[in-house]
Amino acid sequence: MTSFLIRSATAILTGLEGSAARARGEDLRVRNGRIHEIGQLTPEPGERQINATGCVVYPSWVNTHHHLFQSLLKGDPMGQNATLTPWLVATPTRLRPLMSESDFRLAARIGLLELALSGCGTVADHNYHYWPDMPYDGSAILFEEAAKLGLRFVLCRGGSTLPRPPDEALPEASRPETLDGFLQDIQRLAREFHDPAPDSMRRVVVAPTTPTYSMQPEELRVTAAEARKLGLRLHSHLSETVQYHDFVHQHHGMKPVHFCETVHWLGPDVWFAHLVKLDPDEIALLGTTRTGIAHCPQSNGRLGSGIAPVRQLEAAGAQVSIGVDGAASNEAADMISETHAAWLMQRARGGQGATAVHRGGQGEGDAAATTVEDVVRWGSAGGAAVLGLDAVGTLEPGKAADLAIYGVDRDPRYFGLHDPAIGPVASGGTADLRYLFVGGKEVVRDGRVPNLDVMELGRQSREAVKALLARL
Repeated sequence: MTSFLIRSATAILTGLEGSAARARGEDLRVRNGRIHEIGQLTPEPGERQINATGCVVYPSWVNTHHHLFQSLLKGDPMGQNATLTPWLVATPTRLRPLMSESDFRLAARIGLLELALSGCGTVADHNYHYWPDMPYDGSAILFEEAAKLGLRFVLCRGGSTLPRPPDEALPEASRPETLDGFLQDIQRLAREFHDPAPDSMRRVVVAPTTPTYSMQPEELRVTAAEARKLGLRLHSHLSETVQYHDFVHQHHGMKPVHFCETVHWLGPDVWFAHLVKLDPDEIALLGTTRTGIAHCPQSNGRLGSGIAPVRQLEAAGAQVSIGVDGAASNEAADMISETHAAWLMQRARGGQGATAVHRGGQGEGDAAATTVEDVVRWGSAGGAAVLGLDAVGTLEPGKAADLAIYGVDRDPRYFGLHDPAIGPVASGGTADLRYLFVGGKEVVRDGRVPNLDVMELGRQSREAVKALLARL
């Protein structure tokens, strides 16, 4: 039996709602990879003790949408000031086909490390770097790199059967797959990697890159049916910009969320990244069906897409989680930056919609009602819920010991805080991560991963970017 005791924390945020969002007590005991108890605790004989004086304890973050391969595509001048559609052409469509196997592995390692150092213990990566007869197994590489760091990993297996843009000569690595090829690989991945346990370290999700562009409607129905037959969840992008509305209206005569309903792509086993541009009836439908969102505020801001109506979605019944999106449209692809942005942008969206009393509105009202506790819940328990990891995401007895310990006592950004518990989210910046545990196993200590040379990784990244650009 392995046990350790976290002692004297300044605060413990649990990821739960309401009065349960903050734990009573300053100590937390972990036993056999699970949270055993929280409160005022006495050390047991021979038990390892971690001094959390000057620290706050959070559930480790659950990132529900990423594109790890983009970790070598950050800050591309060709797409730096573009909106989504021209950015797609300028950066990932232009550069992804030039990436080698070693580039792909290096990008995954960089992205996973960046997330771990922000206190993220679970990563769902929407990987669409596939093409027919590709010479290496990118899926296996992603699982391998996550396992090396000790992170939970959810592979959202992307891909498409339709070329985008259509009717153009495409490089080999941009060629679409056949539906049979896509489904056969899903079946292989489910056999080799998928673990349905509530605290699984490896999951597989069926995730065509974009339902409106990547597959024909009947193919989407077949894909959804196969996923549910295999016990796999469904994920994709949706309604990131107004172009989704124009495209679906032109081709199907309806709105994007209603189109997804016709192809069986709504429900509690489905979550979409972005969902920025939604009409009230779409919000209601997403809520009624308990469909989820991966809210990606920084990428949505970077690409000029807007701010997703997260509070309205949650009020309607939709499941809310947070994702960082790809590093090529979010040059700070970590969960501290993302949750900080989520907190600010939801409050800003509320304020933007406020109407003066003399104009018939309610004034400021509850325009800024989104709290740090809400954001912690979305980024931990909310993420675990959309991924179906029922034993992960909150700090309470019986749950997996996935937790992050942040120092708030030696960085000036936290000095003067009347409520230190909010520091990691409210103050933003680079977190002072003292420890990250996943399933009770230590992943990070004092901002470092054991046996990983960050300076060497940086050197490799610079060389890889130089070589990638030379291939142009």
